[in-house]
Order: sequence, then C-alpha cells, then structure tokens
Amino acid sequence: MSSRRPGFYNLSLEERQQQLDPDGLLSAEELDALTASPGLTVGQADHMIENVVGLHTLPLGIGLNFMVNGRDVLVPMAVEEPSVVAGASFMAKLARAGGGFTAHTSEPQMIGQMQLLEVDDPATARLKILEQKGQLLAEAAEIDPILKKLGGGPRDLEVRIFEDSPIGAFLVLHLIYDVRDAMGANAVNTACERLAPIVEEITGGRVHLRILSNLADRRVARARCTIPLSELAFGDFNAEEVRDGIIEAWAFAAVDPYRAATHNKGIMNGVDAVVIVTGNDWRAVEAGAHAYAARSGQYTALSTWSKDAEGNLVGSLEMPLAVGTVGGATKVHPTARAALKLMGVESAMQLAEIIVSVGLAQNLAALRALATEGIQRGHMGLHARQVAVAAGAEGDDIARLAQQLVKEKKVRIDRAEEILKEWRNQ
Repeated sequence: MSSRRPGFYNLSLEERQQQLDPDGLLSAEELDALTASPGLTVGQADHMIENVVGLHTLPLGIGLNFMVNGRDVLVPMAVEEPSVVAGASFMAKLARAGGGFTAHTSEPQMIGQMQLLEVDDPATARLKILEQKGQLLAEAAEIDPILKKLGGGPRDLEVRIFEDSPIGAFLVLHLIYDVRDAMGANAVNTACERLAPIVEEITGGRVHLRILSNLADRRVARARCTIPLSELAFGDFNAEEVRDGIIEAWAFAAVDPYRAATHNKGIMNGVDAVVIVTGNDWRAVEAGAHAYAARSGQYTALSTWSKDAEGNLVGSLEMPLAVGTVGGATKVHPTARAALKLMGVESAMQLAEIIVSVGLAQNLAALRALATEGIQRGHMGLHARQVAVAAGAEGDDIARLAQQLVKEKKVRIDRAEEILKEWRNQ
C-alpha cells in the first residue's frame, strides 16, 4: 500500500475515508473502527476502566508519505493539535526524497525494580544476591510459560547500593526482562512480586517497592533520515538558509533546557499521536522520553541535526519506546486493532520503528517552521478553522471565515464572532 496520496487533504471527509484502504487490507468492520464515531462503544469502555459514564474522542488523521526501512506506511494519528498531521506528512515527503527513514530498535527489555530495605550490611547483601543470580533468574523464567515459548523472559539481574538516601542506605535490584511484543508492565511486575520473598530470604532484608521502571533505556528506538539539499528551498528561503536555520535551532535545544522542553514536546506531538491510536501507554512513553533526555545530568534535545559531506540535512532521534502489540487496550480497543493492521505492523519492535520515525518527522516540521517563516503561520492557518467553528460558523462559512481571520492576522474568537455577525446582518 502506497503512503503517497497526492491531494488527499483536498478531498472531502467521505472521499478520504473511501481512499483510506483501496487495497482492501481492512475488513468493513475494521474500517468502521477507524472512520465511524466513536469506534469504541460505551459497553466496551466499561470493561476497560472504572466508573465509566461515556467516551471522549480525538480527531484521527493519517500521516502520509512515510517510508520506514524501505516500506510504505500509512500512519494513523490521534491528536487534537492543528498542524501535527500535516507537518509530519510533509516532512515525510521530504525525507522520502532521501530514501525515507531508517529505523531500528534494541531488544524489548524492560527493567523491574525491587527496593530492599533493612539490611545490616548492604555490600554483603549485594554479593549474596549476585551469588544467587542463577536461581533468581531461573525462578523468574518459569512465571510466564507463553512468554518463555516466544523467546522472552529474564535476561539479567543487577544490584545497586544507594548510600546517602533520605532514609539511609538501601539496595535496588534491577530485573532485566525481555517482554517480546508486550508493553511489559504486567509481566515485569509479576516477576518482581515472585522474586521478592526469595530476595528477602537470601538477604534478611525487606523488599518494599517492586515495580517496572518507565525509564526503558534497555528498549531504545532510533531513526535517521537525510533530506536532500534540493528539497529544502521554498518561498523566499534558499536551501542552505533553511538547512542552517534548522541546525542552529537544534543547537539552541541542545544546550538550553528551557528550549529543549519545547523541542522535545514537538517530537512527542508525533510520537504520542501514534502511541494513543494504537492503545499504548502514552504517559509511560512520555515519562521515559523526558527522563532519557536528562540522563547526562542536564535536560537536552532528544534529536540531533547536522549536515553531511554533500551538504544535505541529516537528522536522527533516539529515545526509549516501550510499546506493545499484544495485551491491554491494544487488543481490546477496536480502533487500536484496526490501526495496527492498517500499518501492517507485525511486532512491537516494528511499531516502535514507525513511531520514532514519526517523532523525527514532526521534530523537523517544527524546526523548519521556527527557522523560517515562524511557527504561527502554518499553525494558525489550521487553528483558524477551530476558531471559526467555536464562533458558530457552519458549512462553507467555516473555511471562508478561517481565511478572513488569517488574512487579517487576527485569529481570535471575538473577531470571528464580529465577522459572522456582520455577514448575517448583510
């Protein structure tokens, strides 16, 4: 299925829905899960969380032009912010001219933490645990026979000593656990629970907290792309000016945490949109990404931008990405299932490769706008439609009013209401 859909944004909503799956990849029911509202029923939601009284929906758009590891991908994105889908799609088109995105991930290893308190001699307790590492890993391997059959399970056990905590010295055990195509929280937490009494018996201490860490730095996704210099020029901006402006904007984020926070938020605009639509835990992904950005001791940019020997723009993104394709909402939510099928995703690692590529594309969209015409021009053009609707515009008046607001450079609801009132009086 080609991700190139020229003129897709100019089609009506009904026409875009009809063109979404021309090859018949999705069944009618799966297509409805993406295109019909709400996709999820209240009855289904009632089994997912507590105290259900209704549903909250987000716009679902399609990221176009993406080529990841040589494969075309249509990328479903659930997001409320204007310009995210358009920006990512256009940058994917530029990247496509340079071969698209090359992405890979490390093994899907998560970290389970056990906090060990009340040990008389932390150093000796640490050695005792490491001496019994084989026994502990063997015990953890028997917890989930299905995961074991799929090639997952425990991989290692590490022990750290914290000497100067606010409550004195204690130990922390890290259980490194391969969760295969799951996000991994349930598997890791269960393993930590099983091992806790054995650790207590070995050390004489007390295991307090036992829970997965969302700083999934053993489960890292990486993407890179090359934007040919010839693709960067537009309007009054020449190619070298655009390229250098993007690199200079990135350099700001690389050294200043205040700028890096917004820089990384732009990355997460794209990342979260795919994580949400596939039923994954976007809060966990956010937490891991921002913690990873601060791993050097200073919060910095997750991405890197430079130029190669030929003068082309080169970008890369590296971040923890704990996502799954089995279990939880990913399998319960009909829209999540349809989204995974539309992308042709066959593993959690493949999903992570797509998501990190979208994050890099979205980052480029923001940097390009900031470094040239300013972030407001394109963003406010799309935001004007929302303002027009909020002011009470309907039908063809929505686009007409949005255009007027942009022309006046007054994208405000009070001005939109004034214009509507003038039109109606006429």
